[in-house]
Amino acid sequence: MRIQFVDLKREYQEIKEEINQAIQRVLESGWFILGKELEAFEKEFAEYIGVEHVIGVNSGSDALYLAVKALGIGKGDEVITVSHTFISTVDAITRNGAKPVFVDIDPETYTMDVSQIEKKITERTKAIIPVHLYGHPADMGPIMKIAKKYGLYVIEDASQAHGAKYKGRKVGSIGDVGCFSFYPTKNLGAYGDAGAVVTNNDELAEKLRMLRNYGSPKKYYHEFIGVNSRLDEIQATVLKVKLRHLDEWNEKRRKIAKLYDDLLKDTNVVTPIEKEWAKHVYHLYVIRHEERDKLQQHLLKNGIKTQIHYPVPVHMQEAYLNLGINAKLPVTERVSKEILSLPMYPWLREEEIEYISEIIRKF
Repeated sequence: MRIQFVDLKREYQEIKEEINQAIQRVLESGWFILGKELEAFEKEFAEYIGVEHVIGVNSGSDALYLAVKALGIGKGDEVITVSHTFISTVDAITRNGAKPVFVDIDPETYTMDVSQIEKKITERTKAIIPVHLYGHPADMGPIMKIAKKYGLYVIEDASQAHGAKYKGRKVGSIGDVGCFSFYPTKNLGAYGDAGAVVTNNDELAEKLRMLRNYGSPKKYYHEFIGVNSRLDEIQATVLKVKLRHLDEWNEKRRKIAKLYDDLLKDTNVVTPIEKEWAKHVYHLYVIRHEERDKLQQHLLKNGIKTQIHYPVPVHMQEAYLNLGINAKLPVTERVSKEILSLPMYPWLREEEIEYISEIIRKF
């Protein structure tokens, strides 16, 4: 048996007719940038997340970058975040001229360890960026309480958590700003790069709309220096189609995770957990094992492709070594040597999950 880490062909086959009709409609309209499809998707995604505003942008990376920029965070400022994340989370801070300040992660959820935040706050701290990693929410209650106490912004990185909930609320709707990636492999993915910023702040939303479009409130008039970061009409219509299926697909992910949990019980593999206050949407199904590299090779020899999210923490990446950031993050560094992401997508078949689990048990 040969099992891909992600198989997007299966997704397309399920919704082929809807997707083809939607793209054809855009092609026949002759309008490809900042049009009705984007407006419709922004409205529908806002209703889904439970926010007033959605601003479609070029990517999840740009969503984070523009969120930091729109809040006026820059040179001399500090932003508290985690190192166990995709590098875009931290790049959003450094690209704006600010300094990332790292806290360690919780060893069970792999999200921000809220007990470490307060001791990292200084007079230069302007914001906190928690990451809802792998589909599990960060513990937002204490984060919001600390932010209120010290007058800090909260930017939620929800790039891996479309539809995940914290105490009944969709992630992305809790902080000042939420950022989403619609990279093709995400729970809600486009057919190319795409992203969005969400917020309930009218003024901030208007600034973000201008920032994504050259700082322009109307064509050829520019109030400040912005960028070209617009979610195009074809990607918007693809996302609009897929949004209708998102809850169903997330439930399939949760069932697959439950099957993995049951089949890997009584092994020396550490399986994911779901806190009582969380609804996990399993963007990734991440296990831990002390001999991770050998296990990964064993799976590959048996036709099973896996990935590691993430093998090198951001504070240890070559790009960040010359920034003078001296972070001691023992949990992050230990976890990065043990984690392994197993195949996880809604079209994974029961016999494939059983086969993967059998190969792991043999190891």
